[in-house]
Amino acid sequence: MADTSEKRLITETGVAARVVQVIEASIEGLGYRVVRVRVSSANGCTVQIMAERPDGTMTVDDCETVSRAISPLLDLDDPVGKAYYLEISSPGIDRPLVRAVDFERWAGYEAKIELAIPLDGRKRFRGIIRAPNPDGLTVPIDLPDVKEGLPSRIDLPLRDLGDAYLVLTDDLVRESLRRGGGPPPMLDDEDEDESEEGDEAEVAPPAPLKKKVERPLKPKASAKPKPEKIETEASRANKAKPVRTKAVRVKDDGKLH
Repeated sequence: MADTSEKRLITETGVAARVVQVIEASIEGLGYRVVRVRVSSANGCTVQIMAERPDGTMTVDDCETVSRAISPLLDLDDPVGKAYYLEISSPGIDRPLVRAVDFERWAGYEAKIELAIPLDGRKRFRGIIRAPNPDGLTVPIDLPDVKEGLPSRIDLPLRDLGDAYLVLTDDLVRESLRRGGGPPPMLDDEDEDESEEGDEAEVAPPAPLKKKVERPLKPKASAKPKPEKIETEASRANKAKPVRTKAVRVKDDGKLH
């Protein structure tokens, strides 16, 4: 019987869903798994792909490996349909919770959860998550400061999850670092002196690891290049264009009718 705890509970829609269809099998074949794919208007268009190893770790080298594997697939299938920036990253400490196993792994820590379908007229919850119930259908969440007469623990249906992610707290940062979620931040001499004065000194959590790909377009071959055009501002600006797939280039050149 398949382990349903490894199945993604929150799935993408639209362009992001098409990206997942193109890349997911390849990423899983490399020993990683997709956490989340988002397509935003940042820098014109940015495709952000969060991935991780089954144990929850993800290094910069891992991001590079995933990038090399999926870039040709995205260029061939062209699920985005226009120029875009490709960003491969780890989930980060305040990570999305997209599988039942994520809730099990981070039971006891605070999370924000939004349901796609309201439960008793309510869609948003914030509290301490617990391991999913034995039936695998619901996950308990302990709600702080509830009004008198209302239950302090609610079982949320996993099938109705719309969005869920961990809340960044000191306890979460310490536990994530203990599990190997990322290196501690570097401190200069002044910071070290201040942190030694007391245990209450705050330390910023490490940011998610990222590999950002900004592949420039290859210039067309020319038998007699004109030097005056090579050094113009326009030509220098073209050295850092976002990814444009073959299909987009053909369409823009007027060769596709």
